[in-house]
Amino acid sequence: MKKMVMVNDSSVSEFILMGLTDQPELQLPLFVLFLVNYAAIVVGNMSLMSLIFLNSHLHTPMYFFLFNLSFIDFCYSCVFTPKMMMNFVLEQNTVSFTGCMTQLFFFCFFVNSESNVLTVMAYDRYVAICKPLMYNAVMLPRICCLMISGSYLTGFSNAIRVFLMLRLNFCVSNTINHYMCDIFPVLRLSCCSTYVNELVSTAVVGTVIISCSLVILVSYAMILLNIIQMSSAKAWSKAMGTCGSHIITVSLFYGSGLLAYVKPPSAETVGQGKFFSLFYTSLVPMLNPLIYSLRNKDVKLAVKKIMKRLTN
Repeated sequence: MKKMVMVNDSSVSEFILMGLTDQPELQLPLFVLFLVNYAAIVVGNMSLMSLIFLNSHLHTPMYFFLFNLSFIDFCYSCVFTPKMMMNFVLEQNTVSFTGCMTQLFFFCFFVNSESNVLTVMAYDRYVAICKPLMYNAVMLPRICCLMISGSYLTGFSNAIRVFLMLRLNFCVSNTINHYMCDIFPVLRLSCCSTYVNELVSTAVVGTVIISCSLVILVSYAMILLNIIQMSSAKAWSKAMGTCGSHIITVSLFYGSGLLAYVKPPSAETVGQGKFFSLFYTSLVPMLNPLIYSLRNKDVKLAVKKIMKRLTN
C-alpha cells in the first residue's frame, strides 16, 4: 500500500525526451543517419545470426556465444533507437512513465547481459589457446548453455534495481535531458531523495564492471603469456587473430561506457555523456558484425558457401 501511495503521489505521468539536439536544421540529417545506422544494426546482426544458425561448421562454443552477442545487440538497439528517431520528426517526443521504466529495465538487462557474454567469450578464448587439449572437455554444450543462461539471469537480476524508481516522486520537471530513459538523467528529475537509488546503481554497476573486467584481464594476461612462449610465428599469428576481434569489441564497449558514465557530474558533461553513450548504443551494435565477419576466416567461408548455394 505504501508503495502504491508513493507512486500515485507523483504528478508526472509522462516524460519529454529532449533528444540529441534542439537545432531544427540537424533533425532531418540525424534522422537519416540513425535510420541507416538502425538498418545496418538489424541487417548485420540478423545476417550473422542466420549465418551461424545455417552453417553446421559454425556450431561451436565460440560461435554460440557470438550468436548470443548479436542477439543482444539487435535487441537492445530496438529498445531505444526507434524512440530516439521519433524525436527527430516530432515536435515533442513523449514517453509514458510506464514506458520509460520499461525501456530503462530492458536497456539495463541487455547491457548487463552483453557485459557478461563478453566475459564468457574471453574465458572461451583462454581455454582455446591455453588449454587446447582440454577445450572439448571443458566447453561442453551443457556448460556453454549454463554460462549463457547465467549471463542472462545475472543481467535480469541487475536490471531489477530499476523497480526502485517506483518509490520516487517526480513533481519538479518531466523533461529528460537525454535521447532515452537513462537512469541518472531520470533520477535528476525526482523531488525526493535519490540516495538509495544512486547507491544501489553505483554498487551494481561497479560490481559488474570490476568482476567482468577482472575475468577478461586475467584471461588475456594468461593468453599473452602463452603467446609469448610460442615458438611458431604461425601459431602466434593464429592466436592473435582469434582474439583480435574480441579485444576490439571489448575495448569499444567498455571504453565508451566509461567515457559516458565515469566522470564528475556537471551540466557541461551532460552533452558529452549523450555523445559517448551513442558509441555503445548505436556504434558498437553496428560494428560488431563487421568486426567478427571481416576478421574471421570461418565466417568468410560460410558467406561464400551461402552465396554459392544461392547462385547455383
